[in-house]
Amino acid sequence: MERTQISKDLDFSRIIYGMWRIGDVDDTSPAHVQEKIEACLDQGITTFDQADIYGGYEAEEILGNALKAAPSLRDQMQIVTKCDIVAPMGRYADKRVKYYDTSRAHILHSVDTSLKLMNIDQIDLLLIHRPDPLMDHHETGAALDEVIASGKVKTVGVSNFKLHDWTLLQSAMKNTLVTNQIELSVMAHHGFTNGDVAFLQERSIPIMAWSPLGGGALFGDDHPELRDLLTKIGGDHGADATAAAVAWLLAHPANIMPVMGTNNMGRIKALSDALKIKMDRETWFEIYTSALGTEVP
Repeated sequence: MERTQISKDLDFSRIIYGMWRIGDVDDTSPAHVQEKIEACLDQGITTFDQADIYGGYEAEEILGNALKAAPSLRDQMQIVTKCDIVAPMGRYADKRVKYYDTSRAHILHSVDTSLKLMNIDQIDLLLIHRPDPLMDHHETGAALDEVIASGKVKTVGVSNFKLHDWTLLQSAMKNTLVTNQIELSVMAHHGFTNGDVAFLQERSIPIMAWSPLGGGALFGDDHPELRDLLTKIGGDHGADATAAAVAWLLAHPANIMPVMGTNNMGRIKALSDALKIKMDRETWFEIYTSALGTEVP
């Protein structure tokens, strides 16, 4: 499995396993979660993406139960989690409205809670989950520096930030933001032309891509020509349409790390198939053209 350098002493697997759906099945036992983790590790997928809000604020604990039962797994993993979304469910069921909280108190409390729930001593990467229009960048930046200084967090980054959100927060920090997790897929391709990717690529900042399969929209009946094209390209390399869609992201020079979420064991075991496909420029644009529905200008 290819590796991507995130910071001086931290690297991630090029493909990341996303755990936002880890609680969406009947069996969330430690043994079953361990089976999924080991299926990833067998392929060299060592990086696992979490967030406090996933699973109605229950996904981190599901992972933590598995790590408690099999603590040796932790040393083989890099764990990402996120904070700042407060939604009226789970431990925040008493809240009147969904909102964002990037205050120092909330960040520190979130970090402590995530560490406890996941049964770990350090978070490898903490992300601010959504831009907060009420953010005091001095307070938020200092809080992120603080959790690194405490040793509770190794590195920090953001998710869904635009250029101006990134530069505002970074201006108030001693440590460097190491990634932005944004939506990118064959269908959600606007990041390649609206500056989102270019901003990070210019600065050699690795990009985490959430929903790299477009939430399954790629394989529905709304885009039959695109689906058939991806199926053909995948089949030509002994893989499937999913692998072709992921390979399309991997082919970009911006060093994109797709975050793949599935509970199907067969699909988990095939996540690395995307690496079988070495996509040339013409094929990349063939897929892009099909997604656009017209040729490029």
